Amino acid sequence: MAVTIQDIAKLRKLTGAGMMDVKKALEEANGDQDKAIELLRKRGQALAAKRSDRDAEEGCVRAAHSGDFAVVVGIKCETDFVAKGAEFVELTDAVLAIALEKRGASKEEILAAPMADGRSVQEHITERSGVSGEKMELGIYEFVKGAATWAYIHPGNLIATIVAFNEAIEDQMAKNVAMQIAAMNPVAVTEAEVPEEIKERELNLAREKAREAGKPENLIENIAQGALKKYYKDFTLLDQLFFIDNKLSVGQYLQTASKTLTATAFYRASLVAE
Repeated sequence: MAVTIQDIAKLRKLTGAGMMDVKKALEEANGDQDKAIELLRKRGQALAAKRSDRDAEEGCVRAAHSGDFAVVVGIKCETDFVAKGAEFVELTDAVLAIALEKRGASKEEILAAPMADGRSVQEHITERSGVSGEKMELGIYEFVKGAATWAYIHPGNLIATIVAFNEAIEDQMAKNVAMQIAAMNPVAVTEAEVPEEIKERELNLAREKAREAGKPENLIENIAQGALKKYYKDFTLLDQLFFIDNKLSVGQYLQTASKTLTATAFYRASLVAE
């Protein structure tokens, strides 16, 4: 059965595959669209398996929120050329919509979740991998819960943030805090939540720097503790200077709306080398 241009165009629209791949699949399937789609899927699976040891450091991150739940997902690939493609961003948004709806407890739950056509998120990612010729994976899946939440996507789809609050918050204020997280990259909400290994790292760095500067040994520990306090101010969300008005910390900014308002959790997803 001869394959027509119309057949090729229809299958390309359905699958997003390249023209020659579509033409070959249709020829092998004797013009049967369903069989051709299955052939393209199988080739995608084979290609994904073949490239499983490749590095996938580029990609697209997207985030969304609804009421008490906010989620960020990131699909990774090998090149920024593929990452910036409309189909790749659309796939990421489709997975994000599933994640927002299902509120899965783990990445594995989201990968197993069915999409509109009944096939799983993992099957769709594998198929897209076959179309693009690159390794692809759901590299990021994180969520926060709170009385109120917000999500922010930085232009370029390489950084996205989600943040939870302990009580209702005005939209612009919530957005400003989410943007603060994107711009200033805090490591924790408060100093009490900074991981012990980071605290010890910063203390050791300060001690070494003080000794190199010739400071008396009996002052070293006080100097190190002072440096740690500065670290908290620079890298804990509530202590950071608010990027719009640096006369206030983020915590103080939130308290301009309510004395009890605070951020309770956040996540910053980034595919940027920092």
